[in-house]
Amino acid sequence: MKRIYMDHAATTPVDPRVLEIMRPFFSKKYGNASEPHQFGREGKKAMEESRIKVARLMKARDSEIVFTSGGTESDNLAIKGVALANPDKKHIITSRIEHDAVLNTCKWLEKFGFSVTYLPVDRYGFVKPEDVANAIKLETCLVSIMAANNEIGTIEPIGEIGKICSEKGVLFHTDAVQAYGKIPIDVKKMKIDLLTVSSHKIYGPKGVGALYIRDGVALEPLLQGGGHERGLRSGTENIAGIVGFGAAAEIAEKEMKKESARLIQLRDRLIKETLTIENSYLNGHPTKRLPNNASFWFAFIEGESLIMHLDMKGIAASTGSACSSKSLEPSHVLLAIGLKPEEAHGSLRLTLGKQNTKKDVDYVLEVLPEIVETLRKISPFKGKWK
Repeated sequence: MKRIYMDHAATTPVDPRVLEIMRPFFSKKYGNASEPHQFGREGKKAMEESRIKVARLMKARDSEIVFTSGGTESDNLAIKGVALANPDKKHIITSRIEHDAVLNTCKWLEKFGFSVTYLPVDRYGFVKPEDVANAIKLETCLVSIMAANNEIGTIEPIGEIGKICSEKGVLFHTDAVQAYGKIPIDVKKMKIDLLTVSSHKIYGPKGVGALYIRDGVALEPLLQGGGHERGLRSGTENIAGIVGFGAAAEIAEKEMKKESARLIQLRDRLIKETLTIENSYLNGHPTKRLPNNASFWFAFIEGESLIMHLDMKGIAASTGSACSSKSLEPSHVLLAIGLKPEEAHGSLRLTLGKQNTKKDVDYVLEVLPEIVETLRKISPFKGKWK
């Protein structure tokens, strides 16, 4: 049975071209970049070349990129780093649909006297820029709003929010893990001060990410050690991972426009045909969404059962965020856009990638209606919802 992977928002396979570029740095070019000998210089050079590539994809300077272990660490460094560097300003603004790496970091800071405003979103998942403006206070040190949502795919008005923050003199952070490499990002034009990205969402290796920090922004480091990465992220650098991240960013820069157009065609067909299923609904905005994201909820069925049945048909999908899929609680994102708990439990996220073809989409559209019908026949919920 052919296996079809449609969970690219959770992770992506390493591009073979990326793997080939990484390979020598595991066993031949293995030097510690902090050492002055040839092995070390070789690693240092490769790391700095990768820094340029990662920066270029967001229109930043390479001096503004700090490598981390991934999106979660970058979010923590951005939010905690700003908060600890500004002890006299103890107010943070974020939204109710952020990734747990942002929400739980904000909740952690609340234990230490920080207040956090969690902004609502509309039914499409949009944060209103005017809500951000109205929430800013004299003691606000940071606004953190994601660039695009990992579950429903909605692309936020980051440029407008960045402009507001800049005018009010408040630092602006965005988690761009899902957006980076899929849609254009220009940190200068969008007035972004800090931006989180991750390698494994763009066909690079797991375990490496980066934080863009605009020149002049002060952060308190989370790790104390040898002072690597401008003193902001101590620890021997993961050169092989960083090299892979750089290669993936370079490929994304060259191929993003063409690949995004291809994915939009597949996505739109997937959405159009899936919505012909009775009592099926789209999550997120119909057009202002990531090129590869199709998110739905189906009345009278349970999402976990749907995922299991799709898996038995060879289709890998998700019922929400992979980072919190072990939780039995309904998605906080879906609740925030107005779904009832029982509706949120009937969600399905299909996220497309380079490997997916029209045949893959056709196969999903062939088996999905049958699975939904089968699950509804045995559903204890049908006829009981109001």
